[in-house]
Amino acid sequence: MATINDVCKATGYSKATVSRVLNGTGQVKAATRDAVLSAMQALGYQPNALAQALATNTSNTIGLILPHFQSSYFGSILHHAEQSTQQASKKLLVVNSRNTASGEREAVATLANQRCDAILLYSRHLSIADLAALQQSVLPPLIILNRQFEDNTLHSFGLDQRQLAEIAMQHLLSLGHRHIACITSPLASETGQIRYAVYQQMLEQHQITLQPGWVCEGTNTLASGYQAVEQLLSRRQNFSAIFACNDDMAIGAIRALFDHGLRVPQDVSVMGIDNEPAAAYAIPSLTTVSLPIVQLTQNAMTLAIALANKQHTPTRHQTYSGELVLRESTQALT
Repeated sequence: MATINDVCKATGYSKATVSRVLNGTGQVKAATRDAVLSAMQALGYQPNALAQALATNTSNTIGLILPHFQSSYFGSILHHAEQSTQQASKKLLVVNSRNTASGEREAVATLANQRCDAILLYSRHLSIADLAALQQSVLPPLIILNRQFEDNTLHSFGLDQRQLAEIAMQHLLSLGHRHIACITSPLASETGQIRYAVYQQMLEQHQITLQPGWVCEGTNTLASGYQAVEQLLSRRQNFSAIFACNDDMAIGAIRALFDHGLRVPQDVSVMGIDNEPAAAYAIPSLTTVSLPIVQLTQNAMTLAIALANKQHTPTRHQTYSGELVLRESTQALT
C-alpha cells in the first residue's frame, strides 16, 4: 500500500509540500499540485481521512440520522441527500436511530465523533429542550428534520402535521362520512399525537361522538394496518371510513378489508398520508396527502453544505404543507 513517503519520492517534493496539496492549505503552485495528484493516482495512494480532518478541521462529510431504513419514505430522503452531497463533492454518513430517543442521542454522538461537518437529524422522540441541549453538547451544527419550532440555536425543516391531518379528515367528512375509524401512528411520537389530536378535534367540530372502538394504534407498517382492521372488525363497531395516519398502514388496511369480503371504497373508504410510490399502485389506488419531502430534503441539504463550508448562515426554520391526492380508495357515502 502506497504511503505519503512514496508520493514524496515519486515527485521529489517534501512531506510538508505534499501535505499542503492533500489538505488544500497554504500556497502551492498549480504545477506542483498537478504533479502530486498525478503521482497519487499512479501509486494508488489514498489519504487518511481522519488525518486530513484533524489537519484541516473539516471532514468533508455530512451526517444523516434516520429512524429506520425500511420504507420508501426514508429511502427517498436518503436518495436525495446522497445526490446533494455527491453534487457538492462531499461524503454522506448515515446512521440508524432505531426510532428511539436514546437512539437519536447516540446517533448524534456517533456522527460528532466521526467529525462530521454538519448533521441532519430526523427526530421523532426528543423534546425541543432535549434537542437544544444536544446542540450545545456537540460541535457540528444540527439541522432537525420533521419538527416545527422556533428555537434560535437550531435549524429546522418540518412538516405541518396539523394541516396534513386536517386535509385527510376534511376530505372524508366532505364525502359525508360520520363513522370514521382511525389507525394512529405511534402515540409516543409527536407526529402521532398531532395527527390523532386533529382526528379527535375534527370529529368534535362536526358534532360526531368518538367511539372508543374506532381507534387502533399502529406502528406505521403494512402489518400494523392489517392488524388494526382485524381489531376494528372484531369489536363490531360500525364505520364507513378509515383514516390511516400513513400510507403503509392504509395499504395494509385495504388488504385486510379485502380479506374480510369488504369492498374499498364501496363499503369502506380508506385515506392515507404520505403519498408513497406504492399508494398509486395499490388496488384500489390510495387517496392520500402528498408531502414535499424532496423539496424539504434538498433545502435542508443545501443548508447543511453551506454550514459544512463554514458559511455564515442565520438560524433557519421552514415548514412545508401537503396537498390532497385524490384516487380510488374514497367515495361519497351513499
